[in-house]
Amino acid sequence: MGHGESVNLKLILVSGKTKEFLFSPSESAGDIAQHVFDNWPEDWAEEAVAKAEILRLIYQGRFLHSNVTLGALGLPFGKTTVMHLVPRENLPEPNSQDQRQKSKGGGSSCCSAACCIL
Repeated sequence: MGHGESVNLKLILVSGKTKEFLFSPSESAGDIAQHVFDNWPEDWAEEAVAKAEILRLIYQGRFLHSNVTLGALGLPFGKTTVMHLVPRENLPEPNSQDQRQKSKGGGSSCCSAACCIL
């Protein structure tokens, strides 16, 4: 992997702490969560989570599904992309009853076009 093909992610915790990681475009949000979990920064000790599966990435205000790759998001190489990292047991299902009632006001669901690229 040449340096030019890597994506620099700056991950921000709820507490405001940040850390930068390098990933390849073929890595998915799930891979990233696993990598961060396995290489948890020492200064993030207070925010440590029990398992990688509950780490969620938020990009531009949207939760990323674990199978979405950085390449699919069209992130710029060689630039730093900021994402939020939050512990969240499960994502809201876009088609669940509860979700529909909350979003009566418009057709915006949590599933962006990026979620649907396979």
